[in-house]
Amino acid sequence: MKLRSTILSFVIMLFAFYQVQGQKSWENRDEIPDEYKWNLNDIYDNWDDWQKGFEELSGLMDKIKEFKGRLSEGPQTLLEVQQISEKMGMLSYKVYRYPQLHYDLDTREQEYLQKMQQVGILFAQFNTAVSWIEPEMLEIPWEKMEKWLNDTPGLKPYKFEIEDLYRQQAHVLDEEKETLLSYFSRFNGTPSSIYSSLSTTDIEFPEVELSDGEKIKATSGNYSLVLATNDNQADREKIFRAHYETYSKNLNTYAAIYNSVVQRNWAGAQARGYESCLQSALDGNNIPLDVYKNLVDIVKKNTEPLQKYHKLRKKIMGLEKYYGYDSSIPIADWKETYDYDDARKMIIESVAPLGEVYQEKLEKAASGGWIDVFETPGKRAGAYSGNVYGVHPYMLLNFNGTLRSVFTTAHELGHTMHTILANENQPYATSSYTIFVAEVASTFNERLLLDYMLEKSSDPRERVALLEQSIKAITGTFFFQALLADFEIQLHEMVEQGKPVTADILSSTMGQLYDAYYGDSQEKEELYHDVWTRIGHIYRTPFYVYQYATCFASSAKLYNDIKKLEGSEKEKAIESYLGLLKSGGNDYPMNQLKKAGVDLTDPATFQYVIDQFSAMVDQLEVEVNKL
Repeated sequence: MKLRSTILSFVIMLFAFYQVQGQKSWENRDEIPDEYKWNLNDIYDNWDDWQKGFEELSGLMDKIKEFKGRLSEGPQTLLEVQQISEKMGMLSYKVYRYPQLHYDLDTREQEYLQKMQQVGILFAQFNTAVSWIEPEMLEIPWEKMEKWLNDTPGLKPYKFEIEDLYRQQAHVLDEEKETLLSYFSRFNGTPSSIYSSLSTTDIEFPEVELSDGEKIKATSGNYSLVLATNDNQADREKIFRAHYETYSKNLNTYAAIYNSVVQRNWAGAQARGYESCLQSALDGNNIPLDVYKNLVDIVKKNTEPLQKYHKLRKKIMGLEKYYGYDSSIPIADWKETYDYDDARKMIIESVAPLGEVYQEKLEKAASGGWIDVFETPGKRAGAYSGNVYGVHPYMLLNFNGTLRSVFTTAHELGHTMHTILANENQPYATSSYTIFVAEVASTFNERLLLDYMLEKSSDPRERVALLEQSIKAITGTFFFQALLADFEIQLHEMVEQGKPVTADILSSTMGQLYDAYYGDSQEKEELYHDVWTRIGHIYRTPFYVYQYATCFASSAKLYNDIKKLEGSEKEKAIESYLGLLKSGGNDYPMNQLKKAGVDLTDPATFQYVIDQFSAMVDQLEVEVNKL
């Protein structure tokens, strides 16, 4: 049920992979103009109002219990249960997001964390309170349920999720077992919470002194900024080591956390009768196992263009030895930074090919109150777009003025537009799109921005930088995510086979993957084998990262279709793409993509991205020679 998926995930949040902080760090949030900060009053005016919402949500839990044992009475009783569940789901967005967004602005504030824990406890109670619904619903024969769905107009919004429940009937337990499992649900998020505390709240990065005498903390933002802007290889190495060694000194603790994540996943899969963790993870969205396995297999066998790119960089940069921490510095002499307001304007103008309506909605989304732009002390790293149903999405940025941060802003606005269009065109029951399609709109927006900036730029250095930005998007969003997907499936299979998961095994597995992907294109650096300690996705949302790669492939295919067409055919292609965004979660994601023109069961879809990447690397070499 929609309520179940909302509660179990504490409301799905879309996290961008990028870590982009640094340029303008404000010590006092009060000094930042309101147009660059979230307006959380759009959710609740104050904590008293939040408390009322919390209590209302708690009251609805008691109300829904009154229907236990009555679902077979008829379609109207089922409809009442669905409507109460829907109200609980919509309210849960606000009750959870209000403290969560406050906490992300200042992770040092324990009061916000306590309120989030309150919500977590309440959500766990909800899981118990509604655990009877699905087993009791499945006691109704499908033939009778199907007639109810077809003959009762009020049940139409819930038809897809109920049909999907019956599809997964074999993995829904009886009431007693579902209730028992619900008691453990409050602990499902514990590994993620521990990871966040260790890697964000309690982490202490050392200060390093760069070659120019500047002293700087090796935070995520400063680490990314130095790697992207500092020409001195020794400085890049210094901050790389300081940053990674901060994680590596807690290697065994991170290993214990990750082991608990994988063990939890395997326990849950077995409890519900799945043969593997991967099957359990993919079954909810009805994704064929071959999509995941084909991605991992095809990309690992086609890493030659990736290695060629890094060898080209080494040659252009004139480095005797080339390391992973040398891969972010632009090969063109282009260290210009972009003002946030200018970046916002470019992004708005870049989406013009998708029509005036889309452009106007994006402009509104990019206005004050919806985005928190700059880094401040205690603020969560990275970037994301998180929905608050019935209000609007909220976007977290840590804008630092680099070209990468400009594209990250476009990326998050893509997520936000997907959410807006889905909310406007779908009832609540089918408004939430799956993670499987979540990165299509974000990467599509990035490609539109690349086209726009290339067209406007006459500076050959900027053009090379832009082309490399696109190449790096593929290395980060496609190749590296496929590497992480390979890592995840290997570790989960180890646990399924009863093998241990230790820090040495985790780092050894990652090291083997680095060798397979990068070969001799980079010098060996063992600290990169510990990269799994700083990838939050594998702790918070297992089997998530592969979807960056599948989404990138889907986005590239859709973009290519729109780009090559003309006239009415082009308009139809754009409408099909927007139709995908508007469809929310009203069908299985593979079906949604097929309607838009993408078939991910076809290996050629992945090969298309690899070929595109190879052509870009060749073009980059040509453009560099023109400088």
